[in-house]
Amino acid sequence: MNRLHTTAAALLIFAVAGSGCARNRNLPSSLAPSRVTTLAVNSYLWRAAVDTVSFAPLLQANSSSGVIITDWYTNPKAPGERVKLTVAVLDPDLRADALRVSGARQVYQNGTWVDAPLSAATVQKLEDIILTRARDLRRSAVPG
Repeated sequence: MNRLHTTAAALLIFAVAGSGCARNRNLPSSLAPSRVTTLAVNSYLWRAAVDTVSFAPLLQANSSSGVIITDWYTNPKAPGERVKLTVAVLDPDLRADALRVSGARQVYQNGTWVDAPLSAATVQKLEDIILTRARDLRRSAVPG
């Protein structure tokens, strides 16, 4: 992976980890048991995914289908590149294979946006952040 890709991955992860959850502080800190069973997808994964990608404008967030699609996001620290993400929560169980993250990346070259690869490590890091957040949400919701 060249230096530009490494920098892009680091900036994306910083944006996701740093600002993703901060934007949704008005969401309840725990989910009622009835809310856990009303979605066709895992509610902890769903909430964690929405929190994590909320740094970017959302084009679609459908809890019934479990699909979240962001619009293009340009990090102010890297104005020559942008990313667009799709997150799918696939199952009512909180499992790693119940989550799929994909994305597109573009760089600005000669006055136009050109497709560029988004590293697998960046996608894996986003999945890890979402899974960790979902597990934290589940732990905080369980009476103890």
